[in-house]
Amino acid sequence: MDGDGGSKSAVGFVLAVLAFWVAMVGTTLPTPLYPLYAQRYGFGSLLVTVIFGIYAFGVVAGLILFGNLSDQLGRKPLLLFGLALSAGSALLFLLAQSLVPIYVGRVVSGFSAGVFTGTATAYVIDLAPRGRRRLASFVAVVANLGGLGSGSLLSGLLAQWAPHPLRTPYAVDLGLVAAATAGLLLVPETVSRGEMRLRLQRLGIPDEVRATFVRAALAGVAAFAVSGVFSSVAPEFLSLGLNHHSPALTGLLVFLLFMMSLVGQAVVVRVPNPLAAGCVFLVVGVALLAVSLAADSLAALFASAVFTGLGQGVIISAGLAAIAERAPAERRGETASSFFVTCYLGLSTPVIAAGIAIHYSSIRTAGIGFCGGVGLVALGVLRSQLRSAS
Repeated sequence: MDGDGGSKSAVGFVLAVLAFWVAMVGTTLPTPLYPLYAQRYGFGSLLVTVIFGIYAFGVVAGLILFGNLSDQLGRKPLLLFGLALSAGSALLFLLAQSLVPIYVGRVVSGFSAGVFTGTATAYVIDLAPRGRRRLASFVAVVANLGGLGSGSLLSGLLAQWAPHPLRTPYAVDLGLVAAATAGLLLVPETVSRGEMRLRLQRLGIPDEVRATFVRAALAGVAAFAVSGVFSSVAPEFLSLGLNHHSPALTGLLVFLLFMMSLVGQAVVVRVPNPLAAGCVFLVVGVALLAVSLAADSLAALFASAVFTGLGQGVIISAGLAAIAERAPAERRGETASSFFVTCYLGLSTPVIAAGIAIHYSSIRTAGIGFCGGVGLVALGVLRSQLRSAS
């Protein structure tokens, strides 16, 4: 009986992880397709960054609106709702004949990611065998970042070699969502359902963690801003600056970024003063990005993705750990939520600002200026972190 129960628990764990992965896949499908959309609808970098940025606002709204609901309604109903949102986003893109469904689809995709980010992580940890919760937490990170990277790679490969590049990725995604939904229905619930009380996710920064939070959040904003630029205007740079009109290459570039972010989160425990180390990785990454923009270097661009991804992974993991260690136990959740909301704002506002700068200058000039700004923020955090540690 115990063996059978353990087997069922293991199957439920795997199915929950797969659902998490599938939901994240859907959020990055448009990345390699932006040049194709720009060509079809006749817009430039500014509108690309706006389309990308509204996704991040959707994530923030999803985190705030739905952050507490899974503790009341149960994990599974909320995740099924998140998969329904993911399917709705894919349908909007699949059937789009204008920019309006694309805007709406990105917001809906952001809602889906906001639902899944916290709830699916909690669900995966709930389903883990006793004594394996730390491993389960890392598996949830793998599903999250692995899905983000896989979505871009899958879309790029399909757009490169399959027919109907603006339709096929979303049709495949709908199939994945259907399979994930069927699997999730088989997973046991881990939370007793209670009375629904719609409360916004509380945000706040306790006084005792304020200095640590500011350093971690500034570094997180800088890291998310760079990954946002990679996920929005890097396809245009590959196309215009480097003359590589390849959705598959774009997908591979963004996949590499997220995989290195995963590596960064895996090795962070072995790095002395990890927040400082993450800032160093990020500075190297943006310096290489500036070199790639100035010299039209594909090698420097891919090297930038490696170091930027490492920096992002180390910064997010180290920043969250430092905040959790210093925050009062009763306010740990709201502090962590505040950290993620701040980071996701870094995924939107600076990217849109970069799009405006590109619109009025050039991708090279604006990109190098962006790299300089992010580098200065990261160096400022590095200096402050080294001072606090001495």
